[in-house]
Amino acid sequence: MEAWEDQAIILSARPYGEGAVAHVLTAHRGKRAGYVYGSRAALEPGTLAAARWQARGAEFLGTLSLEPLKAHAPLLGHDAARLAALASACALLDAGLAEREPAPGAFEGLCALLSIISREESVDPWLLWPAAYVFWEVQLLDALGFALDLEACAAGGDGPLTHVSPRTGRAVSAQQAEPYEAKLLKLPGFLRPERAAPAPEDILGGLALTGYFLEHRAFAQDTRGLPAARARLLAALGGMRTSA
Repeated sequence: MEAWEDQAIILSARPYGEGAVAHVLTAHRGKRAGYVYGSRAALEPGTLAAARWQARGAEFLGTLSLEPLKAHAPLLGHDAARLAALASACALLDAGLAEREPAPGAFEGLCALLSIISREESVDPWLLWPAAYVFWEVQLLDALGFALDLEACAAGGDGPLTHVSPRTGRAVSAQQAEPYEAKLLKLPGFLRPERAAPAPEDILGGLALTGYFLEHRAFAQDTRGLPAARARLLAALGGMRTSA
């Protein structure tokens, strides 16, 4: 009999028989799956749980017991944009991470993101959780093997960094970018080394940047493409910008 216990964040759950097959991101074992008996009511993506898995052997699906420790979705109320960010992050990890493979930092990164998304804010929300989400996608690309280099000009140029090469994922200075501007991706100010305060259009620009590399690099071989939850996040943030 194989068994383990760990903290985990629920990424997804699909009905199967009288229960569900759940995918979770564990603190020490990467992404894992297991059959959960009973109702799916407690299997809400983004929920932190105490997980216990057991099976006859490591190669089997096994059964998964999940004791909820903190459910993030209820903390967000009816905030469509924050709920969409939670769903997008869980869906990207569920689709992007290989099962039973090490995922250093992924659990801690998701915990930090969910904490920021769930936090009540007394200042302009564009300055906090949407920017944190974009930085999280930059880190996700790194974890999936497609790191962006946004700290120095790929061509050795001086001056502010304004664009990113879609081929290499490396930043380019304004001077070096000028002859090729139409072929390059824009680099929002808050992702540059000087970390300018983001405006709504910068957040959407940051998501366009990370989205390009997620679609054309990290998920290029996935026939399903990017998870639909990410498109819903873009739509929700577009609505948030309109009402701001």
